[in-house]
Amino acid sequence: MVALSRWGIKTKYIGKVGGDELGQFSLDSLRQEGIEVSSVTIESDVPNQRAVIIVDGVSGGRTILWDRDDRLMYREGELRREDVCSGRLLHLDGHDIRAAIRCAKWAKEEGIPTVIDIDKVEAQTAELIKEIDFVVTSSRFPTLFTGRSDREKALLELQKHTTGFVCATLGHEGSMALVEGKIVYVKGFNIRAVDTTGAGDVFHAGFIYGLLQNWEVREILRFANAAAALKCLDLGGRKGIPTIEMTQSFLTES
Repeated sequence: MVALSRWGIKTKYIGKVGGDELGQFSLDSLRQEGIEVSSVTIESDVPNQRAVIIVDGVSGGRTILWDRDDRLMYREGELRREDVCSGRLLHLDGHDIRAAIRCAKWAKEEGIPTVIDIDKVEAQTAELIKEIDFVVTSSRFPTLFTGRSDREKALLELQKHTTGFVCATLGHEGSMALVEGKIVYVKGFNIRAVDTTGAGDVFHAGFIYGLLQNWEVREILRFANAAAALKCLDLGGRKGIPTIEMTQSFLTES
């Protein structure tokens, strides 16, 4: 959302934060990036979700240690359909899966396209992804979900569970997608990663940006790959987010 906001796209966050100092910090940081937060719920007696990210100094890979209080999940009746269906596109993840399913169904009824960033498998994951228009997963998700170790067979199997577009990020290798029933690979870029934190999120931002521009699939994936690669050249999830101009210049030169 921060990347999209910086790229000139109007964004709105719907979610929960804790009532502690970290929750307020998180909310303020979104406001400062121009993201609309009027639909955020503050749980006054609940600690905010928190994480510690350990970055490998050699590879740029990271390990995330995190904790999220269950009271930050939406309870029945708390979500408002008018908030969820107020935009041109709805981006979801699988952290609060019951809420995500509700939102995806509302969006489908309103004709609003949905994109999901998903990495883990839960009891209701199959119910969620069948409602999604653009299923953009981590490299490991298709195998985790289908039980097939071959990533191409896993992606093909995953497609059977949704009528939507299916794509998986592959780290430095780029991304793969199913286009008209065939596996398409879009190569990544050869860079020296400083910190991979947020690379997947920036990929999703690039994917959504391309969708909103009505680009062809391969162009969308190449742009998303480039934006994610450039993010890895700097420390932190947001600091390295490239501008549109930087990304387009990088693509021209590559």
